[in-house]
Amino acid sequence: MAAPIVPTLSNFLGVALVINRSRDGPRFVFHYPPRIPAINAHSSSSGRGAKAAGTDDELADNDDDVLLERIANVAIGAGSQPKGVDLANWNHDDHLETENGSQIVPWEHVGGFPTRDLENILTPARAYHKKLFSLSLDQLCTVSYPIYVPENGLWKKKKRQTKSQLSMSGKMSAAPGDDGEKNTGNGEPSILAASIPQIETHDLADDPATQDEGDAHDDVGAAEEKSEEKKSGMTMFNLVFLLNPKKHEAKELVELLHFHILRKINKAYKYAQQRSDFVWKESKKILALKDKGREDKIRMTVLWRQILETSSLAASMQDVYESVCANRIAALQLDTPQGTVTHSVQIPVPFHLPDIPSPDDPEAERLRGLWITTANNFADLDIAAIDDPAFLDKTFALLLLHDEKKIIAELQSDPDETTNGMIEFVRLSKPTLSFHQIGQGPTLSPAQVRRYAQHFIFWRRAIAIPPLHARDIYIMSPNSKTSALPTASQAWARAFPLAPPLPSFLAELSMAPRPYKHFCPSKSHRPQYLQMLAWLMRGGWVTQLCTFAYVVVWPEIQYEVEYQIERDEIKKTESAIATAASASEHTSDNPSSPESPPSDEQGLLSAESVRAASEDAEKGKTPQLHSLATFEPIRSRPTTPSLRDEDLNDSLILSPPLSAAAATDMERSISSLPPLSDTQETPVNPNESIAEAARLTRLADRRTRDHADRAAQHARRPHPRATDHPSSNNAAHLAHLTPYVIVDAKKATGKESMYLSAIGRRLRDPRVRAKWPVFWKYFNGHSALERIALMEDLKRKEAWSLLTGMSEHLVTVRHW
Repeated sequence: MAAPIVPTLSNFLGVALVINRSRDGPRFVFHYPPRIPAINAHSSSSGRGAKAAGTDDELADNDDDVLLERIANVAIGAGSQPKGVDLANWNHDDHLETENGSQIVPWEHVGGFPTRDLENILTPARAYHKKLFSLSLDQLCTVSYPIYVPENGLWKKKKRQTKSQLSMSGKMSAAPGDDGEKNTGNGEPSILAASIPQIETHDLADDPATQDEGDAHDDVGAAEEKSEEKKSGMTMFNLVFLLNPKKHEAKELVELLHFHILRKINKAYKYAQQRSDFVWKESKKILALKDKGREDKIRMTVLWRQILETSSLAASMQDVYESVCANRIAALQLDTPQGTVTHSVQIPVPFHLPDIPSPDDPEAERLRGLWITTANNFADLDIAAIDDPAFLDKTFALLLLHDEKKIIAELQSDPDETTNGMIEFVRLSKPTLSFHQIGQGPTLSPAQVRRYAQHFIFWRRAIAIPPLHARDIYIMSPNSKTSALPTASQAWARAFPLAPPLPSFLAELSMAPRPYKHFCPSKSHRPQYLQMLAWLMRGGWVTQLCTFAYVVVWPEIQYEVEYQIERDEIKKTESAIATAASASEHTSDNPSSPESPPSDEQGLLSAESVRAASEDAEKGKTPQLHSLATFEPIRSRPTTPSLRDEDLNDSLILSPPLSAAAATDMERSISSLPPLSDTQETPVNPNESIAEAARLTRLADRRTRDHADRAAQHARRPHPRATDHPSSNNAAHLAHLTPYVIVDAKKATGKESMYLSAIGRRLRDPRVRAKWPVFWKYFNGHSALERIALMEDLKRKEAWSLLTGMSEHLVTVRHW
């Protein structure tokens, strides 16, 4: 299985901020980390970010060589060389001075390019406002989401917004106490969906006391607002991500960062800019510090430390870069004069894997320790079932990844309107209770349960698992991170002092897989052992061993269905022959009728003749062909070359056998041709009439013979006999058949549906027979049998009793 593409230090080089002013033009404000080296084109020739042969130090030296070469080219272009300093030994932290007195500043080169060039390139036109803007500079890839000032030139909105408009749909801090609920317009969100909340603001203007004094505040600040209504000098800001992706991951990585990070951070920046001109004021502060550092020749590391300590905008860029590279949640805090704007962003990561990573996968070690299961794989299920909230409510429970008391304490430290509901949800959530069971209580509605579960899952405070049960089977996960076993053993001993050592307990689980309750010393120990199981599941040490089933059709049932199909076909043919014979008799009774069908159909075998042939075959006699009716001579036709005797004889030999219906239609079409006028009639050719009669006679004989042979052969076949155990029927007439497996019983059609119906008739227990059409939709190899009791609202004992009654017609496999 291919590992998901995520930003790392190798493909995510840094983050930068560019602004544009109507008078001064674009400015490169800040970038992090301080040193973003140039990309070595030689090491990336086979793909962006691909490592060339050599050590990491050698690659870093190559990057330095590229950067020094570009700096030297700039200095040569200016007509001077750095004096007293060797570029090869430059530490990229101190300032350099050229022979003519010009200065080389370390922070004015990013990724091997001068910032004065980058600031122009990374300032797109207004057409890219709030759109993805991506371009490549050699091996450097840039991704951004530019934000432009509104058309009226004012960042601030004229009308005062209400509290409900200012408050977004959830908290964005990484603490588990955040609200995070956000309803989509399409109804209730699914449990595993990532509905992303937005912004929380601690604003003095939102205080009720401040709201009561709103009118007075408007009067006092009228003059100030009037002065601030002039057009803003900053017309655009652009947060840029600098990437070095491989060719096969470039598109996915760009879309990932754009959708989950860039759009949401820029939304927070725009919100702060609209309220207090935050981005522009912070940019002025950073540019002033950089200008002072240039004059005083401050080392880059010292200056960057000052900027990060002074500017919350720069600190937020640092937190974004470090958190995204480390696959953590980035919690931003933007200090504005009106209050603190908090915002959290992250790239959702899977907490489970459907299969073991390949040993050749370079990301396999990073995925080690993830919970391995196919319970969350919905690729083979119907979309309607996945969209049904009840489907997820019944089959999943919430497993908190942190201590319950710690989460409740964090929730209580930052109360809001949904805090009480979330605290109650945390207290009620147990890994043994499904969401459906929690929602049946008087405290929380099913919609609240889904919303809160979604919030905790998205912000990595919990995972969704099938409810734990003592009768299920659990084994040591093949994807467990055994290198962390010593550390985990110590934590296990602290959490469960009286439990067996962790290595021994894991070995006992996998030695002979059996229901988990068998490992409990007594029934009173089950709650404690279920807590131990939840601890193991939380760390990815164990996984559930599930049972999956397919429907198997034994030869006895196949023979029965085939016998029935053949018998129905013979009856259908006999019915057609009987209809044709009655029509022929009607024609012979009314020879003068102009619309009566031709008498050629009298040559067809009657139903009585077929029955007689079948009786002869049962008695061991050779079926006798009964006499055929005499054909009337055909109407006179002009003699044409196509009706020569030789052609007629050839047609008798080469023509394939026709069905009764097809031959009847052909004879009717021939006889229904309009007669020629008396003036056009030609003498009748006796040879032509004889040949046509012989041809029709042979066709009728062939149809009669084939049908009689088939009826006789069917009569000789053994009659199907239902046995108590079809799987052990070794009768001789079944030797040519092999068991047949229905891959997906829910999608069965044609003969497979007849197999399922025949199996249902064999089930003796009325309860089992009634549940057979209900249960067979789960027999597809993807739906665990352990989930049937949850999905059908049955007791586990009853569900397994019904499955046991169907077991002879099921073939089962076990895996995670």
